[in-house]
Amino acid sequence: MRLELVEQEAEFRALEPEWWDLWARTPSATPFQSPAWLIPWWQAFHPGRLNVLAVWDAERLAGLAPFYIEGRRALPIGISLSDYLDVLIDPQRFDEAAPLLSEGIEECLASGLEEWEMPDLDAQAQAHALQPDAMIESHPAEISPVLRIPKRRRMAAIVPQPKLRKLRMARHRADRAGGYEIERCREPSFCEIFAALADMHAARWREHGVLADDRVCEFHLESLPRLDRAGLLRLLVCRIGGRLAGIYHGLAARRCAYAYLSGFDPAFAFFSPGTLLIGAAIEDAIEGGAEEFHFLRGNETYKYEWGAREQRNIRRVFRPALVRSLALR
Repeated sequence: MRLELVEQEAEFRALEPEWWDLWARTPSATPFQSPAWLIPWWQAFHPGRLNVLAVWDAERLAGLAPFYIEGRRALPIGISLSDYLDVLIDPQRFDEAAPLLSEGIEECLASGLEEWEMPDLDAQAQAHALQPDAMIESHPAEISPVLRIPKRRRMAAIVPQPKLRKLRMARHRADRAGGYEIERCREPSFCEIFAALADMHAARWREHGVLADDRVCEFHLESLPRLDRAGLLRLLVCRIGGRLAGIYHGLAARRCAYAYLSGFDPAFAFFSPGTLLIGAAIEDAIEGGAEEFHFLRGNETYKYEWGAREQRNIRRVFRPALVRSLALR
């Protein structure tokens, strides 16, 4: 096995076929570690210089740590817009690949970096096993509430009754307004639907919305078809009385569903299209055999109303071993 440092964009993009194969072999991998998510992110933002660690078992990719360097810090590709950032390590070669990734981090720190940061790791993250010869810090990070879905359980047995009543009320109101429908969006409608989602966010958040940055929109427009082709996308639209009322951007993989982003037309606030969409997304997750519905970062009240329980992510930071030795004196 050998360790490779990937610093050129062409080499980074060329990893995609083997990257997908490694992602498929890694049970803990989420859509946020997939090339369908991270390659478009890099194309849209490229905020520093690539610093991707790749472990090869002959010609097969056995480990991948997609990072970049900004100033004197190494940060994960996908930071800020992504959840559950992690490395990828083949479980069958974990004992050989994890130490090689750790050695790669050591070498990068020895080259002048002040820190190597992993800001949002969940409890199952493979990066917890990395142990470079460095000063290692672990800190509580953001809260990511999760709704657990026991096997063979219906929505009525999972979601609290007060929220179910609100969902029924929203459905009744929408029915009286000409009826409602929720459908899954596919190509070639992505551009049109995402433009509507951006307008909804602009109407609500003005210049502070997450979609106010053109680069964010560029990233999503590139990632949506990639995610859809990989079977990871759950883009739902809600129409009330035949008019577009709300949009839900979700993801799904390995018996987990992820509520990433949603928006609704303020003119339909009385009909609660957000509630209609999340209710439909949870039902879709249950029908698809999901065991967890992730509301992702943020402890907003509405997430707990659906029955989600608190889960806190971990931030790990590696600093040069010299800093550690000085701290121990």
